[in-house]
Amino acid sequence: MNINSLGITRRKLLKMAAAGTALTLAGRPSFSFGKEEYDLAVISGEPAAATKKVLETLGGISRFVKKGQRVILKPNMSFSRTPDFSATTHPAVVATVAQACVEAGASQVLVLDHTLQRAELCLERTGIREACKNIAGVHVLAIQERKFFREVKIPQGIVLERVEVMKEILDSQVLINLPVAKSHSATGVSMGMKGLMGVIWDRESFHSKYNINQAIADLGTVVKPQLTILDATRALASGGPGGPGTVMKPNLVIAGVDPVAVDSYGVSIVPWYGQNFKGRQVEHLLMAHQRGLGKIDIDQLKIFKEKV
Repeated sequence: MNINSLGITRRKLLKMAAAGTALTLAGRPSFSFGKEEYDLAVISGEPAAATKKVLETLGGISRFVKKGQRVILKPNMSFSRTPDFSATTHPAVVATVAQACVEAGASQVLVLDHTLQRAELCLERTGIREACKNIAGVHVLAIQERKFFREVKIPQGIVLERVEVMKEILDSQVLINLPVAKSHSATGVSMGMKGLMGVIWDRESFHSKYNINQAIADLGTVVKPQLTILDATRALASGGPGGPGTVMKPNLVIAGVDPVAVDSYGVSIVPWYGQNFKGRQVEHLLMAHQRGLGKIDIDQLKIFKEKV
């Protein structure tokens, strides 16, 4: 498929850095499995089984969620699309993580997004509310009113000085990001880092007022999930973010504590708009990496892989 037919250019998707030295995260890899240490877990299988295995590989959800804690899950449920469109996070991925949080002793689990389309339709058609309805202590909500957001300053912001973020996220003890792997007309791809635009009030300003890629990187300096689990069981390889478009089926769930690394691996799994890309070719990921928010070169990552 021709990229230009989707209203984006190769320059938008592919913009390479001409200057600057990339920074990397200091410290140890994100988790151990057996005697080995890894940066990412990549599990192949059906949504629920792969998600269960990825949590096990990371050391169990109890590594991130302690008894009595209030947990926020942030899937992509912004579009009133059924799972086969691959525009939203698979409901089985969300429900599996929610159930694990409850079993770990979470006092409450809120599944939140600031939906782009009509809230009730999004909650219904994505299947996420239905998948979670019988899990005690789990509530699936679309946050649509400004009173539920609070302004925060961005000390390290380059284009953003402040942004209004969901109060629930600012006040939570644990934030787990549950994005879906898909293309996007403004940023090339939308995964974990881009998906965090779903926690702010004024998304339009990112598109119209600021360099959207730099704004995403700025947001990443203040909204920092403890864990990112990327639903790549399906990938919307063109026509994103809402579809319809080309849906591919990598049948993968990708997880780690480094959001840039998770997204960068996600970029590598399918051709986007018919072309293969690397994380460095996605502008907001490169900017985030250069600011020390995560690793971007997947050939330098230690990755645990398994099929279930």
